[in-house]
Amino acid sequence: MTAPARGVAGSVGPETAVAAPSRPNLWRSWRRRRISVRLAVSALLSSALILLIAGLILSALYRETTERAFDSRLIVYANDLATNLVSPGDAEGKAFGALGDPRFDLPLSGWYWQVGRPNAKPRDLRTSRSLVGVPLPPPDNAVGEAGAGQLRKGYGRAQDERPLRIIERTVDLGEEGRYLVRVAGPSDEIESDMRRFTVALTTTFSMLGLSLGLTTLLQIRFGLAPLNKLRAALGTIRRGEADRISGDYPHDIAPLAGEVNLLIETNREILERARTQVGNLAHALKTPLSVIVNEVDAVDASSELAVKIREQVAIMRDQVNYHLDRARAAALAGTLGTFTDVEPVVAALIRTFGKIYRDKTIAYETAITPGLRFRGERQDFEEMIGNLVDNASKWAAGRVAVRAEVIGKGEYPHLIIAVEDDGPGLPPEARVAVLKRGQRLDETKPGSGLGLSIVADLATLYRGRLRLEAASLGGLRAVVEIPGDASPRA
Repeated sequence: MTAPARGVAGSVGPETAVAAPSRPNLWRSWRRRRISVRLAVSALLSSALILLIAGLILSALYRETTERAFDSRLIVYANDLATNLVSPGDAEGKAFGALGDPRFDLPLSGWYWQVGRPNAKPRDLRTSRSLVGVPLPPPDNAVGEAGAGQLRKGYGRAQDERPLRIIERTVDLGEEGRYLVRVAGPSDEIESDMRRFTVALTTTFSMLGLSLGLTTLLQIRFGLAPLNKLRAALGTIRRGEADRISGDYPHDIAPLAGEVNLLIETNREILERARTQVGNLAHALKTPLSVIVNEVDAVDASSELAVKIREQVAIMRDQVNYHLDRARAAALAGTLGTFTDVEPVVAALIRTFGKIYRDKTIAYETAITPGLRFRGERQDFEEMIGNLVDNASKWAAGRVAVRAEVIGKGEYPHLIIAVEDDGPGLPPEARVAVLKRGQRLDETKPGSGLGLSIVADLATLYRGRLRLEAASLGGLRAVVEIPGDASPRA
């Protein structure tokens, strides 16, 4: 393993910069909602709107029917009064008959009638006893024709401010002139009927809406069950528990499952070819370098030229290994179904470096969430964490701590691995410099200066980053943050 230079960068470059949060967009947020939520909300809103419109229409129709029925009763009384008018002598009021309803005789009962010539003075009007001498007002906003024999309907108020339903009819007696017949009844009977109807309608429609809502939710749950099954199958592939989608799906979803399986197989084939080509390239480059070194040693191994050639060949080998490893990691980063258990790898690395640095008697501490996994190749994970542990061990006075946990919630949390020591640490201005390839701040320490650059590049390939912080132990805290399905197994 290549020995790294001291420290870790606060960032790995522009590629890993976190974008500033954008302004909330309600429509964009709604479009990202789950299909079941969108279907449920749209179905419930449309059902509620339909029920509301239907309720308003039914209420209007019922009010019209109720008013028509109430008006029919008033019209009967108005016709009786008109009949009395055309009887002999009744136009002069000598034998004006009763209507046969005692409510017209009860003062302020709400049932009133009034007969008189148009524009007659109150003393010339004939009224029911219930009016107690006060004229009956004309209907407000009356509907209907004002001609002879025509009915006009509307609402008004009695002398006690009680709401009334009023109808009036003009009766033409020829030579005797015209008379205006006006009959009224309490409109609170209409409102009482409307309240009872509204309560019954609201109760019925509420139960109907609740039934429609439950039915809609059941339909959505049943209809989207295959999609949930497909989503769960993709989750098992993402977690490394399966390598393809299996099971039976409806005809409209089965092609999607087949295409995803084909995509996974194609991806594996491409990665396998990439591995083979990287291996062939490594062999093709390393062999000529070995030949050059052998030829130089055979001619003059101790000359200054030979030493210089061997030095440059070693640098070339390091660079070849570095870029080939990066090419391999770039091809494998994010491969579906590839996971590495964190705890066993860290334990093995600590045992290894404990032996390498046994002369320093370093105490290694670990705090790792059980079952934690890294979504990627084991070799890449070992190289990242191994370089950090090696770097911390090289500078530690006596303690190195490794901690691993998951932050964030949802399906895509972040894996955080922190390696810190109790060494001298680094000033903030030096933390970025140590990430440059081949950069070493202390030439007395062994290493090529490629270690931290490798860690930073690998973290970037996995869409993560590498940063430096002040360690609680007194030295440096190197933190690798990898987004994705790096979460503990359930």
